[in-house]
Amino acid sequence: MAGMPLSAIYVGLGQGNLEQQLRTVSVGKLKTYMLFDRLRIRLHLPKLNQETLRKIGPKVFSRLSAGDDDLAVELSQAILISHLDMIADVLTHLGIPHQDGFFDKDTDVKSHLSDGWQQRCYDHFGGKYPKAVLAFYLNHLAHESVPDTPVFTPAAS
Repeated sequence: MAGMPLSAIYVGLGQGNLEQQLRTVSVGKLKTYMLFDRLRIRLHLPKLNQETLRKIGPKVFSRLSAGDDDLAVELSQAILISHLDMIADVLTHLGIPHQDGFFDKDTDVKSHLSDGWQQRCYDHFGGKYPKAVLAFYLNHLAHESVPDTPVFTPAAS
């Protein structure tokens, strides 16, 4: 897939945004979806818990800034799997067919994304979900659907 690397989304949104996202990762969901050990190893951590997730932001941001896209992929899975309710709400709001937040790879997502969709979704859901995670997901969805989309940085709502 052409376009910017996934790590560029993290860098574009900034270190503070990443640190807020890390605080929302559900260790329980990581275990449920069998992502716990993969993420722990990718983060180079002997122990993965809420405390270590709160502390590793600067180190992780540095690695992402250096273009560690493998880390970006693992981290995005951890963040997004922790917020499937938000993903399902956003996809429903956009009219994208999905099953509990997951859509088929052949779904034409792009046809559901009209001009300004990211800001509209951000304004609509910003009071319901963590803004750092919402901004990341809106960028991730754009990245997956329209790879050359520049990083969306939300206007204050």
